Amino acid sequence: MIQKTLKAVVLVAMVLGPAVVMADTTPITAVAELSPTKGNTVHGEVKFIQKDGYVLIKAHVEGLTPGKHGFHIHEAGDCSAPDGSSAKGHFNPTHKDHGAPDAQDRHEGDLGNLNADANGVANYMRHDKVVQLSGDNTIIGRSVIVHGGKDDYKTQPTGNSGARVACGVVQQWHDNK
Repeated sequence: MIQKTLKAVVLVAMVLGPAVVMADTTPITAVAELSPTKGNTVHGEVKFIQKDGYVLIKAHVEGLTPGKHGFHIHEAGDCSAPDGSSAKGHFNPTHKDHGAPDAQDRHEGDLGNLNADANGVANYMRHDKVVQLSGDNTIIGRSVIVHGGKDDYKTQPTGNSGARVACGVVQQWHDNK
């Protein structure tokens, strides 16, 4: 009986392919490589990792002035304009008001502020239940913008966080081990 079952599994795998037998359980991961806008030196990386019920967001950014800097996902995955304006406005498919990343109502793109130390380096980590890496409201193919000033979480629709000092397109990352 065991031999017949094993032969059946092998036959199914041969006919339908190995994907049927071994499902991919790798979590979706995306990354945005941040490059400076014209006249700036800000650069870094933002990683997005799908977990059970949330997306883990980790960023490392250098070249900032010390203090807080608005940090958002923007509509378009386009960083071609020298000032980052080609990324358009905040990603907000549910048409909510701008707010803090822990607010109940906020843009999907509202990630809050990076806090740069005296050396201009900011590290950020957040478990986010609004950001999505799949489906209609995926952030993949959009852009991450770092601003020159602090997000006040109130001013609509942007948080009054100033000029765009870095931009990077969010791309799905594949580990080719």
